[in-house]
Amino acid sequence: MLESVFGINYADFNQFLLKIGTQILIAVVILVAGFWLTGLVTKGVKRIMVKSDTDPGLTSFLTSFISLASKILVVITAFSQLGIQMTSFITLLGAAGLAIGMAFSGTLSNFAGGIMILVLKPFKVGDMIITQAAQGKVTEIQIFNTYLMTIDNKVVVLPNGPVANGTITNFTKAEKRRVEWTFILEYGTDVHQVKTLLEEIALKDNRILKEPKPFFGLAQLSENGVHVATHVWVKTPDFTGVQFDFNQAVYDVFKANQIEFKKV
Repeated sequence: MLESVFGINYADFNQFLLKIGTQILIAVVILVAGFWLTGLVTKGVKRIMVKSDTDPGLTSFLTSFISLASKILVVITAFSQLGIQMTSFITLLGAAGLAIGMAFSGTLSNFAGGIMILVLKPFKVGDMIITQAAQGKVTEIQIFNTYLMTIDNKVVVLPNGPVANGTITNFTKAEKRRVEWTFILEYGTDVHQVKTLLEEIALKDNRILKEPKPFFGLAQLSENGVHVATHVWVKTPDFTGVQFDFNQAVYDVFKANQIEFKKV
């Protein structure tokens, strides 16, 4: 019937279907096996880099890049198996390159931003930063995005392009940080006594560094009250603990010595 209606030989048609079916099956096998091997290789590379103490940011970036590049190669190989001429396919991609480049200019910018972050190292995995109005701990630096974990356990995904070109505040890059307080007291308060008490509190806390020396001084006299400033230096990991503990210690000592905070 096929031969009489369409001029196609039945045996040739069966052979054609068999050939096409075989090519499709092989292409599917290539895709499945290729993606599986890609995942295996990516995990292996990541394991090796972790064991060699490679920078976590570089590890995350390279593994995500290897995964993406490998998957593209697998797809191209599968297309080739289907008989699609890759030279024609590449020519088609080249003709559409300008449009694709314009459409994905932001993505390319993010890729370049990721490279800049890894090379210039304004932050690394584990640092606490503020950038693009987001604050959190850096958990991953991938090809296109940087991942932050906020203090209330939210995941913030930031594009690398704007991050690399924007303002970044890194709280953990330096070894030491200065903790500052300004205590506003009632007029008539013995400022010398206050400074002595503050110094005693600082001396009792071993986390507060002796160098640079702590500073206690009369910062301002205003209608709001007497402003006594306190500046101490601590190791960066101790910043939050010292800040809260010093507040509690000052409150207890001032209460015991009947030193009054300025009432609003």
